[in-house]
Amino acid sequence: MPSSCKDIRAALASCLQYSDCVLIDRNKPADCLREPLLQTLPTRCQQLKKGYGECKRGMVDMRKRFRGNQPVAILEGKEQSKSGGQLYAGKPAYSDPKSSETEEK
Repeated sequence: MPSSCKDIRAALASCLQYSDCVLIDRNKPADCLREPLLQTLPTRCQQLKKGYGECKRGMVDMRKRFRGNQPVAILEGKEQSKSGGQLYAGKPAYSDPKSSETEEK
């Protein structure tokens, strides 16, 4: 599970590398992640920072102990299953009644 946050960490690092805070103002990336420079970062970098913090917090959350963190692809909206939602025994936990009628036909 320690490597479950490495994808979002790499995305945050690349976002910071190409931000104006690092390229133009010549600040260190660690300084750009703290106030007051945090507000100068693009929205995407701010969202990645928040997501990375939630990922690290999820590593010690006992409710996620067995399931682990969600993959980054799901967090970015690229859902793996057609209906979305969480999978249990190969089926979605919640399904739309209309979609189940069309699958049976």
